[in-house]
This record gives sequence, C-alpha cells and structure tokens, in this order.
Amino acid sequence: MNVAQTIPAVRKTIIVEAPVAHAFEVFTAGLPRWWPQNYGIGKKPVASVAMEARLGGRWFETAEDGTQTTVARIIGWEPPHRLVMVWQVDAQWRPDAAMCSEVDVRFIADGESRTRVELLHHKFETMGAEQGASMRKDVDGGWPKHLEQFARIAAQK
Repeated sequence: MNVAQTIPAVRKTIIVEAPVAHAFEVFTAGLPRWWPQNYGIGKKPVASVAMEARLGGRWFETAEDGTQTTVARIIGWEPPHRLVMVWQVDAQWRPDAAMCSEVDVRFIADGESRTRVELLHHKFETMGAEQGASMRKDVDGGWPKHLEQFARIAAQK
C-alpha cells in the first residue's frame, strides 16, 4: 500500500479592524479591492479578479480579451463565518482543475468591531510530493502580504 506523505499545512492569522460580516464581505465579494491583479494565473494581461460569493461559486480572473480562468471553487459557504475553497493552481502558477489543495478561511469575532481571520491552506499532498511542497512554500510566503492588504482594505469600511 502506497501512503502519500502529508505536507504540513500553512496557517495564517490576522486581526482585522472591522466587524465579522464586513470582513467576510470584503474577503469574498470585495476580492477585487484587495487581491493584486498582477498575480494572474491565466491569460495576460488580467483585467479583473472576482469571486462568485456563494456555494459552488468561483474565484476567477478575466483577461483583457474576456477569457476567464478559474483560480478556486467554493465548496464551503457559511457567511459570515467560514469559506472553504478548492485551489486549482499548479506549482508553476498555472490553472489546473486536477489540483485540489484547499483554503479554509474562518472569521471569528474579537469584540464588536474586530475580527480574527484564520486561514488554513492545506491538502498539498493531493498535488503530488514535488508540486505540493513547492506550492506550500510559495503560499506560505504569499498569504501574509495578501492578508495584510485585505486587512487594510477591510478596516477602511
């Protein structure tokens, strides 16, 4: 029996100076406000990035020529407290529907006007050992700056 080696999860936490519902809305429907367009995985140049804020929705990019590329699919939707996505990006940062690491984001009240956002990016082993380890390293370094930008935008209310 061949048992896949588990690749450690990436865990990131940030405090957002905004109520839970607002933080959730900015993270999901407000994605174009905080996610950088120059991080595109599809056809370039990227004109926009968006999230279909619902169960079964997509996180996707639209190139200037109208081509859409799926980044992730929403498989868990519990507004305003939790969002789970299947990340469909390979280790070379190209779209790949066969890739299925997961991003689980939780929004936890920390008083009336603050939210603790806990992000867990895991299941890298589903990508294979080499790709999974490479993707883990990249997202471990990438999520902090993206979450900081998200927190800044969400705090602007």
